Amino acid sequence: MPTVTAAGIELAYARQGTGDPVVLIAGLSGQGRGWGSQVERFAADFDTIVPDHPGTGGSGRPETHTLEHHARAMADLIAELGVGPAHIVGSSTGGAIAQIMALDHPGTVRTISLVSSWARADDFFRHQFAVRKDIAQRLGSEAYADSTALFLFSPTFFRHHYDQVQAWRDSASRGDPEVMAARIDMIMAHDQLDRLGGIRCPTLVLVGSSDGCTPPHLSAELAAAIPAAESVAIEGGHLIYKESPAEFHRVVKDFIDRH
Repeated sequence: MPTVTAAGIELAYARQGTGDPVVLIAGLSGQGRGWGSQVERFAADFDTIVPDHPGTGGSGRPETHTLEHHARAMADLIAELGVGPAHIVGSSTGGAIAQIMALDHPGTVRTISLVSSWARADDFFRHQFAVRKDIAQRLGSEAYADSTALFLFSPTFFRHHYDQVQAWRDSASRGDPEVMAARIDMIMAHDQLDRLGGIRCPTLVLVGSSDGCTPPHLSAELAAAIPAAESVAIEGGHLIYKESPAEFHRVVKDFIDRH
C-alpha cells in the first residue's frame, strides 16, 4: 500500500476509481480492508480513498491514540493527495473522526456520512466497551472477537449468514489486545455533542435499525445536534454496509450525488 506522511506518521491507504473524491474511514478496527465490497461499489463512480487509521494495518503507530490526531491525519492525507474537499464516509469510529474533521478541518470536507456513530458516550456505550476492553486484556484477541461479534451483527444476520460472521471473527482475532484497549479508551473519550451545531457541511446520519453497538438513539442524538442533517435507518446491525450492502451503498451514493 502507498503511504503519505500525515500528522507525523506514515499513513497507509488504498485508492481506486475516478471521479469526485470519497474517503471511506473504517470503524474501531481501523483497517480499510474492513469495508469489503463497498470499496469496489464506490470506485465504480468515485475516486475512492481507503486509509488505515494511525496505529493499524500498514500505518505507523502514534505515540498516543486520540481521535483528534486521527482526524488531523485524515485531513493531511486529503491535502497531500490534493483531492480536497472530499466526501467523507465514516463508520462508527470513522464517523467520530468525520465529526472532528468537519469541525476542525472544514476545508478538507465536502460532505460527511456518519454511519453507526455517536457524539457522546452514554452509560450503555461505556458499559459495553469497558466489558470488551476487559475481555481483550484478560482473555486475548480471540475471546475479544467472539464477544464483539455479538454487538456488531444483528441476530437475523447471525441466523442466516453465520459463515460471514465467522469470517469477520477470524480476521478480528488477529488484533493486538493492548492496541485495541488503547483504542477503546480513545473512543470512550469522544465527546463532540456540544460542538456539533458548528458543522456546516451537508450531513447524512445513517444507522441500522438493529444496531446493538451504537444503538439508533445515538444516531438520533447526532442528527438532532447537526444543522439540517438528514437521518436514515435501514435494516441491519452495526455493520450495515456488510448486512445490507446494496441498500447502504444506494443511500450514501444518493446523498453524495445530491451534493
